[in-house]
Amino acid sequence: MKAIIPVAGIGTRLRPHTHTQPKALIPIAGKPILAHITEYLIEAGINDFVFIIGYLGDKIEQYIQKHYPQINAEFVIQTTGKGVGHAIWLAKDLVKPNEEILIIFGDTIVDADLKTIIRTEGNWLGLKKVEDPRIFGVAELDKDGKISRVIEKPEIPKSNHALVGIYKIKDSQQLLEALDANLAKKLKTHGEFTLTDAITVMLNQGTDFHHFLVDNWFDCGKKEVLLETNSLLLKKLNYDTSNYHFENTIIIPPVFIGEGCKISNSIIGPNVSIGEHAILNYATIKESIIGPYAQIDFAILHRSLIGNDALLKGMSQSLNIGDSTEINFG
Repeated sequence: MKAIIPVAGIGTRLRPHTHTQPKALIPIAGKPILAHITEYLIEAGINDFVFIIGYLGDKIEQYIQKHYPQINAEFVIQTTGKGVGHAIWLAKDLVKPNEEILIIFGDTIVDADLKTIIRTEGNWLGLKKVEDPRIFGVAELDKDGKISRVIEKPEIPKSNHALVGIYKIKDSQQLLEALDANLAKKLKTHGEFTLTDAITVMLNQGTDFHHFLVDNWFDCGKKEVLLETNSLLLKKLNYDTSNYHFENTIIIPPVFIGEGCKISNSIIGPNVSIGEHAILNYATIKESIIGPYAQIDFAILHRSLIGNDALLKGMSQSLNIGDSTEINFG
């Protein structure tokens, strides 16, 4: 089985962090989003990967080659943002006849029994019930639980089963032919070539699609979701904090602190991820992600996302305040 991971998106919802690095390399719970996905697939037994890269794609290629030299990784460039359907179509020459594929979006982290799904015969789509399905691709189910229809961001949804961005496709050649036909017809939805339109073609041809429900799904395209994902993964991974020894500093788990960090006179946690070689002094940080090589002095941060090499210096005060005094710094 071959995994295809589209990671060519610009990540506009996460600016300014994506001005200098691709969204897939933003760190959460101690490692980039793409690392969580790649290791999840390796653990499930997948060794063949195709990464569809674009914006700052050289950084993704360098990261994968450096950290996962044991996998067979190929890289395809998507020069313009034409949608996930177009991205998968670009990998057509790297998929062997009748080779099963697993498609997982490069900003999607899920909890599911992937090993069982891979071993199970047929085409399978990951679903999760959501409160507002209008912002997602949606699947409708028949009375037997098979997928009867998929639609991208419906205005009036008839189902609350959102497509979570993980697809196990047995009939890969049929999918690629459907994508090819849609591109030839310039068939777009919401201005893009979508995977749901290709699956619709297959459904109309009588191909069966089954579904599996995921326990947790994190679409890491927004700051709030990144921070929520960071918190939940830190709890799940349960990093050992007993080896963290910093001057006059309190650590409140769950916390991840990268190698080479210099921290003093601070309170860190809970739910904080700090990248390697960061420097913190007189900082109180909770529910936040601090990028590698960032420096923070005299600051109190809550639910914050601080990028790589960022510098934040707050106020250092020496006060002598009398009785019944009120001071508000803002």
